[in-house]
Amino acid sequence: MAFQSPQARPRPFRLCPEMHVLLTLNGRSCLVLCSSVMGVLSSCTHVPCPPPAPTGAKRTLSASSSQPPNGPEPGSQPLKTRTLSGMASKTTATVAPKRVAHSPSLQSLKKPVIPKEFGGKVPTVIRQRYLNLFIEECLKFCSSNQEAVEKALNEEKVAYDRSPSKNIYLNVAVNTLKKLRGLGPGTGPGLNKPSGRRVVSHEVVLGGKLAAKTSFSLSRPSSPRVEDLKGATLYSRLKEYLLTEAQLKENGYPFPHPEKPGGAVIFTAEEKKPKDSACRVCCRCGAEYLVSSSGRCVRDEECYYHWGRLRRNRVAGGWETQYTCCSAAIGSIGCQVAKQHVQDGRKENLEGFVRTFEKELSGDAHPGVYALDCEMSYTTYGLELTRVTVVDTELQVVYDTFVRPDNEIVDYNTRFSGVTEADLTDTSISLRDVQAVLLSMFSSDTILIGHSLESDLLALKVVHSTVVDTSVLFPHRLGLPYKRSLRNLMADYLRQIIQDNVDGHSSSEDASACMHLVIWKIREDAKTKR
Repeated sequence: MAFQSPQARPRPFRLCPEMHVLLTLNGRSCLVLCSSVMGVLSSCTHVPCPPPAPTGAKRTLSASSSQPPNGPEPGSQPLKTRTLSGMASKTTATVAPKRVAHSPSLQSLKKPVIPKEFGGKVPTVIRQRYLNLFIEECLKFCSSNQEAVEKALNEEKVAYDRSPSKNIYLNVAVNTLKKLRGLGPGTGPGLNKPSGRRVVSHEVVLGGKLAAKTSFSLSRPSSPRVEDLKGATLYSRLKEYLLTEAQLKENGYPFPHPEKPGGAVIFTAEEKKPKDSACRVCCRCGAEYLVSSSGRCVRDEECYYHWGRLRRNRVAGGWETQYTCCSAAIGSIGCQVAKQHVQDGRKENLEGFVRTFEKELSGDAHPGVYALDCEMSYTTYGLELTRVTVVDTELQVVYDTFVRPDNEIVDYNTRFSGVTEADLTDTSISLRDVQAVLLSMFSSDTILIGHSLESDLLALKVVHSTVVDTSVLFPHRLGLPYKRSLRNLMADYLRQIIQDNVDGHSSSEDASACMHLVIWKIREDAKTKR
């Protein structure tokens, strides 16, 4: 490589090691450094570079090689200063970041994959997503990766088994995720540090600077608080929500028979056509079957049925009616199999009813407010009472017992009743015993709360007209005969999930849910009346 000087004939010039370092130090700034060095060399006489410094010595530019014979040009800097400043401006020191230890995450683990299930109630993609979230939360408090994965798999399986549909699975999975986050480190109530933010009252915001010197009060209409909705106050407020006589008849509540003592009448019961007494219609699959004089099926015939309700869903090209249990279309074969056909029978034999009566009250006492729920199983007669629970306004169970039906049980209906054969093994309580206890607890003015309470009163064979029905208090948008389920009401209004136990429903849980819903309804209505 040759450099030209304006005063002398150009001659070959060999770069010294220092300049070679400048030219090869940074590939990105090589062109800029070359031009600066060439500008300096063009104004000076070329002097041979000194020999390179010994190994290990610091490389510096000598003053003799950086100064021209006639001295530096006016206003220019020495070559040493310019070249060193150029090195400092064109090069940067790179510091390698420290390696920080990190907790194991899902990326460093071998993710378990949920096998695909054809026609499953929950899509595999959704299950896999929540499983990954469970693993991430379990890694925060489990001692090993294997333990975290096993716990997450177990939690996801429990959520899947408890969920009959996709929507219920999502609710259960979200609650499980919240539970796991509560088990992580630093989530305990005693570990939360107090916030340094200054607390400003609502009055200060409204009053501004004058709030510190002025005293004022807000006048609000009197409305019952949560703790005031008890006793006589709650009883008086519930009178606004009692079902009228027309609503009782419309919803199929039993009324005393005008001619038959101990009999009842239902105004919504359809006229039954005369038929063979040995022929019955299955209330689950709709098939006709024959029974003997004892009520047993004449033939051993399995019952294929859908336990879910029918619901209209939007599909490509319109609407389709599907079952909520398996999303099958209407008219498809049942997704569940039972050993034999069964019938309801409660509206066919309306005898043996008792009626609540008036009672004298002392002082400021009130007739009482209770929530009631019953569980039933299939017998040779039909649906009969197998459990009853009564809850007071404090959500405390005041009466709960299993009941042995008068007829032989053919299906315990455990999916909905939660009653098993072991529950009734040592039970000797009969329907008449339950009626006697309830008549001693209730009067004709006692307010009973329940969901589709007419079904429970038919099973109890009790006539009572002072009721608050949550299925009427929160009606279905399509009206009768459609009714919203208690589970749906609790999820929509109170953000609580009930009836998610794989062992079946609980009458105490359902009764408490009804009481909770009614109290919530009173509070919400009081807000709109202010």
